[in-house]
Amino acid sequence: MNAEFVVNNLWVLLGGMLVFIMHLGFAMVESGLCQAKNCTNILFKNTMVPAIGFLSYAVIGFGLMYPGTHWLFGDYLGFAGFWLNKPAVLAAGANYTYWTDFFYQGMFAATAATIVSGAVAGRVKLEAFMLFTLVYVSFVYPLVGSWGWGGGFLNRLGFHDFAGSTFVHSIGGWGALAGIILLGPRIGKYVDGRPRPIMGHSMPLATIGVFLLWFGWFGFNGGSVLSADPEKISLVLVNTMLGGCAGIVTAMSTSMFLFKKPDLSMTLNGCLAGLVGITAGADCFSPVGSIVVAGIAGVLVVFSVLFFDKFWMDDPVGATSVHLSCGIWGTLAVGIFSTDPAHKFLVQLTGVIAAGLAAFPAALLIFYVLKYTVGIRVTENAELRGLDQSEHGQEAYPGFQVFSNQ
Repeated sequence: MNAEFVVNNLWVLLGGMLVFIMHLGFAMVESGLCQAKNCTNILFKNTMVPAIGFLSYAVIGFGLMYPGTHWLFGDYLGFAGFWLNKPAVLAAGANYTYWTDFFYQGMFAATAATIVSGAVAGRVKLEAFMLFTLVYVSFVYPLVGSWGWGGGFLNRLGFHDFAGSTFVHSIGGWGALAGIILLGPRIGKYVDGRPRPIMGHSMPLATIGVFLLWFGWFGFNGGSVLSADPEKISLVLVNTMLGGCAGIVTAMSTSMFLFKKPDLSMTLNGCLAGLVGITAGADCFSPVGSIVVAGIAGVLVVFSVLFFDKFWMDDPVGATSVHLSCGIWGTLAVGIFSTDPAHKFLVQLTGVIAAGLAAFPAALLIFYVLKYTVGIRVTENAELRGLDQSEHGQEAYPGFQVFSNQ
């Protein structure tokens, strides 16, 4: 085993470790932007999601996403087998071991369900969410991913999604959209036909979460080079940093223009929007292109939040706007701003549509079945008390009281 292979393998492993820490980032963002009475519930979900996601990916997801030569229906559906069927999956000449391949890809798998967690926070039944996560990560995420990353028909067409603007972020976003439609808004969110702010309980937690996610994104994108190639890694990490910065600046500017004051939650989501936007093309955007793509994503996320609010689609953390709207934009942007002329806009559009036509109806079906079996929404009394008490019987801040002069 030569030194180059060892370094390549180690870099991909380190990338997977950075992706893992992103789950803590999601937990902090979601809990910070939601009410204190639901904090334990959100932390619990974000603890369970990587466990369910990684285990289910080991059992069936990896075999579905990377079927190798075991295609069952054209290049649309394949299956390499249960329980990490080692000989069938690893590509020839890979820069890493089979186990490194699984470790890295398994870290991505649970992220799609984590995106859904924030969107449905404050009113979803814990049991229903856990079951949704199990089914969505086991079947929907790997099936759609196989069309591109697994060598399926989108790969044959030349569709480019470097690190998952579509295959991770928009898949999670489609699931989030399905969930908020079938759940309905939180009690008190819309009064007399107008949205009413339900403030998050800890902006420090939300800010910590965004910085953790930003840090983890260096592994999310940097590890997706799938080698320790110095030139490629350097470009990808520079583009990743520029993407977060540009998203922050344009989201802040947009919120200043619309609301006359800089909104921290919008600015934080602008950072994530910029990162999601450049993820599909972090390897093929120029630095200037990354700034433009991420800057547009920062503007887009603000208007997307307002759009979903206008149609009574309640997303407490803006997950649909960050991951779905900006995931779609970032994927299409590859066809506009890529330095590689082989990346065509119509092919990118085809990939966006294919992923949406598969993931959204599948998520709707899963939530619909759960709604009429175990139920997906807690009772009104449980929601008003908070999910910490009703679902877990414990508080995030026991004994804490808020004193007011009023």
